[in-house]
Amino acid sequence: MSLSRHLDADTILAQAVDHPHRKHVHHSRNDKQRREIHDGAYSSRFATEQLPKYSIPSTGVSAHAAYQLVHDELDLDGTPSLNLASFVHTWMPDEGKKLIMENISKNFADQDEYPATMAIHTRCVSMREFNHIKDLVLSNDLLTGLSCAFSRRLNFGRRSEAIMLGGLALKKRWQAARKAAGKSIHEPGPNIVFGANAQVALEKFARYFDVEVGLRDESTNHVMSPERAMDYIDENTIGVMVILGSTYTGAFEDVEGMARLLDEYETKTGINVPIHVDAASGGFVAPFAYPKYKFGLVYAGLGWIIWRSEEMLPKELIFELHYLGSVEYSYTLNFSRSAAPIIGQFFNFLNLGFDGYRRIALSDLRNARLLSRALERSGFFIRYMVQCLSNIHRKLGTTKGLAQAITETLAGFDEDDAEFYERGLPVVSFRFTDQFRQENPHVKQVWIQNLLRAKQWIVPNYALPPNESDIEILRIVVRESMSADLVVLSFVWPIIKLLTGGSVEGSSDVAMMATVTAPAVNKDTAGHSQLDDSHPDQQSTTTYAKPC
Repeated sequence: MSLSRHLDADTILAQAVDHPHRKHVHHSRNDKQRREIHDGAYSSRFATEQLPKYSIPSTGVSAHAAYQLVHDELDLDGTPSLNLASFVHTWMPDEGKKLIMENISKNFADQDEYPATMAIHTRCVSMREFNHIKDLVLSNDLLTGLSCAFSRRLNFGRRSEAIMLGGLALKKRWQAARKAAGKSIHEPGPNIVFGANAQVALEKFARYFDVEVGLRDESTNHVMSPERAMDYIDENTIGVMVILGSTYTGAFEDVEGMARLLDEYETKTGINVPIHVDAASGGFVAPFAYPKYKFGLVYAGLGWIIWRSEEMLPKELIFELHYLGSVEYSYTLNFSRSAAPIIGQFFNFLNLGFDGYRRIALSDLRNARLLSRALERSGFFIRYMVQCLSNIHRKLGTTKGLAQAITETLAGFDEDDAEFYERGLPVVSFRFTDQFRQENPHVKQVWIQNLLRAKQWIVPNYALPPNESDIEILRIVVRESMSADLVVLSFVWPIIKLLTGGSVEGSSDVAMMATVTAPAVNKDTAGHSQLDDSHPDQQSTTTYAKPC
């Protein structure tokens, strides 16, 4: 006998629903607490009252009104495309943005529920271009991180997560080797080596996971010298982190040179010290701009970490999951995350191809060289014997000689091929000279930052790491959306206008800047950090990151 003859679905549903006549009805004592019938943002109560800051309002407003109110408040933010302090790309084609929005609700952790998304993730790993990057960067058996989710040898997430995951793998391999040799893993404990120009995520790894830092001062090129880094290598070193694109000047550290010295060290001592390459920015520049040698062009939230082989990633770090409907493997710090950035990455691979990535990388570098030369030839940099601290506009092999570098600039060396120039990201870092400061003590370098901010451009002025903390630099990251026209109109002319004229002191711009400028950058007394000088680690910190 069929069950349908005994059960009526409509009757069951009618009995299951809440019955309003059984409820205790409460009426609001205040009309303002009732949901408003008008959906206009400027006719709602929040048009004349402050938006809630510390507690959820008792009643809400319409979706349209809520959107408009939040939208208006966010207008006070800077414009991402005008933020030249960031290494993160801020533009994608409309079709790419549409794909991202269509897939923003997909959770990458639910691999069994979204098989097409997982297939796209696997394709990103297997793409010929991506394998080309892997083959270029992972030479000499290097453990390499491209900044960060898991597909055997490759993980997707963010730069900071890539650093943590890569560092953990280094530490676990070191611990396993020490235990196998019958040695202690606690005395004196693990250490890791990287330069003072390292991004704060590297120091976070060391502090969070109890790894001592052998932090090296930079060389004359403001990056870690392999020769000097070797002074800190010993049997307790879990690895060396080499940066492919310095935060300060965009310069590439010498991965090949570091690997060669570590190979020689292993030959002499039998101690293997692996390398983690932090290529969060340079990973999508170097293979395309320098084929013989977080620019992934996708929005923030995507990155990759690659291990050369499975043995480089200890199996004890990989979790096998069964509760999502199938057997899945996970090596992440975060679990749930949107799959949309992966879709955006695959879109770029299809849309641009290797040639498109190369053209964009070369254009970015070309515009960065234009800006560098324009600044140096303006008179206020070359005349006082100062060049840009970044070197991408200098002929390959000239970074060590100041006179030679200036000669190249004055001679107008302008070969179009990036291979002729020093390797680095499309970053321009520059500063006033000591002579200029002495002759014009009233002119502050931070005024350029404020002048450009008044025009909505965000260009940071900040100090180099402690061993060069007396030097402040201005840094511009040239991205895809910054054309040659913007370079000239938005940066070169305003800066020259500020500094030129019969008397800098008589400039109206200088007078204006003098009234609005912030105090000179001092990382030790910066109000935003409120550092505790009594902290035991305070004196040993040698980057801009300090314990509070």
